[in-house]
Amino acid sequence: MPIEPARLSFTDDGTPQSEAYGDIYHSRDGGLEQSHHVFLTGNGLPERWQGREQFTVLETGFGLGLNFLATWNAWRQDEQRCGRLHYVSAELHPFTRTDLATLHARWPELAPLAEELQAQWPALTPGFHRLHLGEGRVVLTLLFGDARTLLPQLVCQANAFYLDGFSPAANPELWSEDLLQLLPQLAAPGATLATWSVSGPVRRALAAAGFECEKTPGFRGKREMLRASFPKSGSADRAVESARRHAFVLGAGLAGSSIASRLAEYGWLVDVVDGAPGPGHGASGNLAGVLRPLPSLDDNRLARITRAGALYGLRHLARLSAQGLDVRWDACGVLHLARDPVHENKQRKVVEAHSPPSDYLRFVDSDEASRLAGWPLPVGGWWFPGGAWVNPPSLCAANLASRPSRIRCHYGHSVERLERVGDEWVAYDASGKPVAAAPVAILANGVGVRGIAQAAALPVRSARGQVTHLAGGAGSAPKVVVCRLGYVSPAIDGIRCAGATFSVNDDAAALRDADHKENLAKLDFILPGFASLQQLADPAGRVGFRPASPDRLPMVGALPSVIAIERGTALTAIPRHPDLHTIEGFGARGLVWAALAGELLASSLSGSPLPLERDLVDALDPARFLLRPIKHPIMDE
Repeated sequence: MPIEPARLSFTDDGTPQSEAYGDIYHSRDGGLEQSHHVFLTGNGLPERWQGREQFTVLETGFGLGLNFLATWNAWRQDEQRCGRLHYVSAELHPFTRTDLATLHARWPELAPLAEELQAQWPALTPGFHRLHLGEGRVVLTLLFGDARTLLPQLVCQANAFYLDGFSPAANPELWSEDLLQLLPQLAAPGATLATWSVSGPVRRALAAAGFECEKTPGFRGKREMLRASFPKSGSADRAVESARRHAFVLGAGLAGSSIASRLAEYGWLVDVVDGAPGPGHGASGNLAGVLRPLPSLDDNRLARITRAGALYGLRHLARLSAQGLDVRWDACGVLHLARDPVHENKQRKVVEAHSPPSDYLRFVDSDEASRLAGWPLPVGGWWFPGGAWVNPPSLCAANLASRPSRIRCHYGHSVERLERVGDEWVAYDASGKPVAAAPVAILANGVGVRGIAQAAALPVRSARGQVTHLAGGAGSAPKVVVCRLGYVSPAIDGIRCAGATFSVNDDAAALRDADHKENLAKLDFILPGFASLQQLADPAGRVGFRPASPDRLPMVGALPSVIAIERGTALTAIPRHPDLHTIEGFGARGLVWAALAGELLASSLSGSPLPLERDLVDALDPARFLLRPIKHPIMDE
């Protein structure tokens, strides 16, 4: 369902209001003071987060973000604060970045935090959006859409609940018994709750859900507010114990470097092992790749995950660049042309149906597409203004350099087998010498994973891809990345990348003239007449072998310890190797998957709220292939 932004409006006394709901966003007596009295003090904060490794707040209505900013500010000022603050909040009608800036200007004391939030404010698209703020120690997970749909999809252990939103009379859905009954599934042991509402139905629904409720003095003109606690056991803790937060990762490509970077930010010590002399030498070694989503009319799983992955990936690149790391990329925009007039009409209908924000996606006709590309084009298509080309080796290197005190790289070491020794996994080379050991092991070594016995259940295929390199002057066409059953990049260091082939179970490592011809044919389809201008007396390029999965989705999570299981078995009931995980099967979309997949696995291992909906997490589970037959071969992506 398209996201309809909130409309900025004020009452006569200047209080922000919603004309759609006929209610105000905060008390007329002071929004910031109300946040402190009701939600912070009502949940025993800051005292309850002190001395903890992490603390999670779950809010039912983000609104203009004042509760979040107040909480972040209180956390920042507390010298005994927890190591990491997670804040999860749902919002059906988020404000635009411009309107947020207008609203936040009312609280100049919060300006530095508000500006950081606005700088990372995501495109208003449905689903989960994860932002890393405060040098990575404040993690905001925004759920854009209906809370009744999204909260059941959330994997989270909240220590404190902020029940906020318009009044039960104005917005009864957000206070419904069905929604409040979900909270125990999202509660950590000893969770607390606070809200300004003392509505009888709300109190009774919370009591029925297991919360012990009490009325306490409300904020200024309001006589009472509600506090509650959840004393029962709550959901099981998923986190790896702090003393065991040491992992080794096999592979220093996009997958391995991404999980290493994310784990290191969450406080882990990570050893990265790779047989190559440096990062990004295998399938991640191309000069340039494409970062953009793949929409669909029905907004299917592939569309949802590529949207989440592309948006998170762009924010990740921006963070690395802000750290001063030398990652090479350019959000020049990506033009995804239609294959033919029928497909062009389908692309137009996708945009009409989903009404995405124009800074994320819009449909352009052939004339505008031609202007964007700098080349005459016969069709229009999708234009992603924030889409990018990325140099994968530089991204791998930047990931591994992002936390130098916590990431140790061991190059030139090929791992032949793994063995569980006591409470650790040990990796051995061909001579039987141990090269790495840690309580947690993560396989991210691409097609090499097929040589690891414990990964026998993974249907990883090797997909040979050849890219053709073409000479190109700076500023020459195309000026943006252009895709159409293939892709061509702008000139990077005087070279354009065109391709790529996709050949499953093809082990030929040498460049092939036939593949160059195939890439030139694709190029001519993308930019008619362009290929005839290229001089290929001595064609150049690169061959890589990409790990691909049968359903074109990556594999992220705990490795199954069996190779067959009875159909109908729940994913959670499939036996797993203890503390052995994988991040694999990226295929031709490594740049789209890598950062988000790393964040997903790191969050799961660290007991943090997950950055994706539960059904999408299940869609990436490495054990999924045990529950259904593989009907179709992998196709060219």
